[in-house]
Amino acid sequence: MRPHAFWTPPRREEMLNDLKGLQRDGSDTKTAQEREFDVLVIGGGATGAGCTLDAATRGLRVAMVERDDFASGTSSKSTKLVHGGVRYLQKAIMGLDYEQWKMVREALHERKTFLRIAPYLSNELPILLPVYTWWQLPYFWVGCKMYDLLAGKQGISSSYALGRGKTLENFPMLRAESLVGSMVYFDGQHNDARMNAALAVTAAAHGAVVANHVEVTSLLKERDGAGVERVRGAMVRDNESGEEWAVRARGVVNATGPFADAVLQMDEPGMAEIVAPSSGVHLVLPSYFSPKNMGMLDPATTDGRVVFFLPWEGGVVAGTTDTQCSVEADPKPSEKEIEWILAEIRRFLSPDVKIRRGDVLAAWSGIRPLVRDPRAANTKDLVRNHMIHVSDSGLLTIAGGKWTTYREMAKETVDRAVAEFGLRPLRDCQTEHVRLIGSHAWSDTMFIKLVQNFGVDLEVARHLAHNYGDRAWAVCALADRTAQLQALGRRIHPLYPFLDAEVRYAVQYEYALSAVDVIARRLRLAFLDAQAAREALPRVIDIMADELRWPAERRLREERKALEFLTTMGLPDTPAAEEPPARAGVVSLPTTRCLNFVDPASYYRRGQFSAEEIGAILSAFAEFDEHGDGHIEARDIQPLFSAIKVPEPEGGFAPFLDAAHIKHADPASSVEFEQIFDVLGEIKEATNARGRKPSEELKLNQIPTHRSGGGV
Repeated sequence: MRPHAFWTPPRREEMLNDLKGLQRDGSDTKTAQEREFDVLVIGGGATGAGCTLDAATRGLRVAMVERDDFASGTSSKSTKLVHGGVRYLQKAIMGLDYEQWKMVREALHERKTFLRIAPYLSNELPILLPVYTWWQLPYFWVGCKMYDLLAGKQGISSSYALGRGKTLENFPMLRAESLVGSMVYFDGQHNDARMNAALAVTAAAHGAVVANHVEVTSLLKERDGAGVERVRGAMVRDNESGEEWAVRARGVVNATGPFADAVLQMDEPGMAEIVAPSSGVHLVLPSYFSPKNMGMLDPATTDGRVVFFLPWEGGVVAGTTDTQCSVEADPKPSEKEIEWILAEIRRFLSPDVKIRRGDVLAAWSGIRPLVRDPRAANTKDLVRNHMIHVSDSGLLTIAGGKWTTYREMAKETVDRAVAEFGLRPLRDCQTEHVRLIGSHAWSDTMFIKLVQNFGVDLEVARHLAHNYGDRAWAVCALADRTAQLQALGRRIHPLYPFLDAEVRYAVQYEYALSAVDVIARRLRLAFLDAQAAREALPRVIDIMADELRWPAERRLREERKALEFLTTMGLPDTPAAEEPPARAGVVSLPTTRCLNFVDPASYYRRGQFSAEEIGAILSAFAEFDEHGDGHIEARDIQPLFSAIKVPEPEGGFAPFLDAAHIKHADPASSVEFEQIFDVLGEIKEATNARGRKPSEELKLNQIPTHRSGGGV
């Protein structure tokens, strides 16, 4: 099936009617057999949506329910890579581990399939491995070439070596000291939450019933001919209306990721937990910290893990950590984890490239559902990849794995469901060749047509083409033409290419029901810049209220929930206070003011200066610059700081002066304006960071690296 660019999926009300055993128009004319699904999938993440699409394309009657939103958990909080796992290949070779070798080979096969079925949402990405000792260069070269070789016909671009000069030319932010060269290898990258939404909508296009914000409250059981209790459906509740009803199915698949134990215990209360949750924290930094089309991998962090540094959707994703955690819906990244990632990044970037805590635009924590096999001899051991478990009552659970292998996991799960539930599919697995919605008429140059035919801004056109594929035409059809230069659509935030039409599209075509659904998982703004998402929130709520006919009370509730969610994406817990009014300083020039070193915005963002503050610094510096040559003496620093009322930080000024390479011990040494400006920026950042001090020590790598499943 190939949905055309303006195909509209069934409305949510139609999906819910189908889920209730009614016709989609609400009439009650179905037979008992027609009311029953072949498979009910619980969970709308990557694995659940993948299972639903697989079953639907085999001709099975399948329904999928998700308590929150598609990709609301782990599936939206990944490293954004589609990879085989170059680090796991190293471990397979060093440990002569065939199972690990096989796992990497299968993931590389799935990587190629992934890039083919969703070409607009995924792409190849060159990743640079910096080399600082000569012996590592042939070592990395052999490893990368084996990675290419293992992929075989399913490979993408081949790896290559770069000398020192070319390495710095390609990645000028890299630390140059002792650099020998680098290896560049290729993996895939994708937009995870939009990929998840595309899977769900594609499944709907193939006849599946998909419903987000519908929660399973209990499992339904019936005795079979042998008198054994079997799971035959679930009681569900629509979290929008509160209505509850029974959904009957021949079999139930538990694909709830970190929450798998909660469903398992509905089936068998008291069952030992199989999920060993592990938290992976990621940061997003401004785009200028990395080349636009090349990422980097630090293969040797202080705790033995790897750190990725990858351009993504106009920002730079850095991570990840690996710490044991509890299972919760929206975990918050700890300050210790954020500082650890920043410290690791600083190790491999040039000293001239200063990454401060305030440069972090967003930060999130995703929970990897590492699993134990409850039927293994030693139930403490973790399964390396994924696991399918069938309970005595027939509940089929799929857990573990990673985004790259979601399709293969879904195939194995549906194969097992067919055998366990006695199903009769019309055909074998089709998903290796089923292109996701938006892929059919998409091309790399599609954005040009959007510019020519709609007058869309070039940045917006590229964004629409690479987030919606051929569905970008439908997005443009929902946009209003603004009076200014007759541009199509209005941006919901001036710094990002997201249009108001995308909010309408998310509601009408992608089942978005809350403000968080839109800012986090349809537009991704919360993942790119939490403060910008906060600023765009009123506009998003206005559009959704118009689309969904929200009353005033619902608008307020959506705002409150969205602000609470943004605190899990790096936004401060407490609302920023009003900026205090500027007060007159003691410098004689009337334009001079004291600097605002408690800027509420800087609690989250980098310690930046307003135009008035910059003028104050320039004016004060000019008073001490006796010769007018852009220099003052070190003895002038303290009076200068007193003149503009700079608060003395904990530990004094000396550490900041040392960091700026100012020889403050010599009163007559020369100091440039840029050095003073750097010092003031660092002091402002440190002053505002006082409220972010970590409250506990971070214990990293509590889960062995080779057991961590390769990230999410």
